[in-house]
Amino acid sequence: MKKHIYIYSPSSAVRDKAAFRRGVARLKRLGHEVELDPDALSSHQRFAGDDPTRLASIDRAAASGADVALISRGGYGLTRILSGLPYKKLEKAIARGTQFVGLSDFTALQTALLAKTGALSWAGPALGEDFGVEGGPDDIMEACFDDLLQGQGEGTGWRLPAGDMPQGLEAGLSIRDAQLWGGNLSVLVSLLGTPYWPEVKGGVLFLEDVNEHPYRIERMLTQLLHAGVLARQKAIVFGQFSGYKLVPHDKGFKLASVLAWLRAQLKTPVLSGLPFGHVPTKVLLPVGAKVELAVDGRDAFLVWGHL
Repeated sequence: MKKHIYIYSPSSAVRDKAAFRRGVARLKRLGHEVELDPDALSSHQRFAGDDPTRLASIDRAAASGADVALISRGGYGLTRILSGLPYKKLEKAIARGTQFVGLSDFTALQTALLAKTGALSWAGPALGEDFGVEGGPDDIMEACFDDLLQGQGEGTGWRLPAGDMPQGLEAGLSIRDAQLWGGNLSVLVSLLGTPYWPEVKGGVLFLEDVNEHPYRIERMLTQLLHAGVLARQKAIVFGQFSGYKLVPHDKGFKLASVLAWLRAQLKTPVLSGLPFGHVPTKVLLPVGAKVELAVDGRDAFLVWGHL
């Protein structure tokens, strides 16, 4: 079924224009109408246009009437324009059926939108790094995106990593009526204590990041821990933390060490292995939706039903 997809650039400038073109071509080959924002390839310093330019592109995305508004890429730039976002227009666009999709820096818009309006958005792919990748997109990512377009996706499942079954979950886990929120850990932490932070209690918080060494991941988690954010959740779910390099000075300190340390600080269940992050295989997640989370052995299920 043909869908209208609006491509815009709210964060960093598109550097890999070949990937951009491949992504557009891929979506067109799938039969969709692809509309490009006039400033999708604009550049100012490291940004996709200056602040007013990028705010205008977000405004146009909200007014586009598209089925999906998809970011070209993440990077950096949204946190500095949060005070100017057209929240009411975004909320109305979502109510009319436009799904806003992205990841990485897009976490800032999603989190602020949730705090200001409660509106639902989707953590998912970006045009260039996902649809424009050489050799073609990941099959699972593309299938999940198609489910969103067709209104069919109602949940996701994954296998908890071997050897990383949290203590106390041998008998399983069942969580109901919990709000799903989160995204990129670095971006999320940067919003703590601001008007763009949603006070979610009893939620399922999912986290991912890229190019962050485990000690920096732990430092950011410590901030959320000391602020009381983590203890207020029903569960914390780690997605993919990719792109970092361990060094001899770590002497065995790694991401598994961070998970073990965090679990020792909390009664809240901490799961891992969610297929989401700066990796080819990623599912789409409805930020702000009420979900059910269940664990049976090593099988984990996150279900939100028909939205």
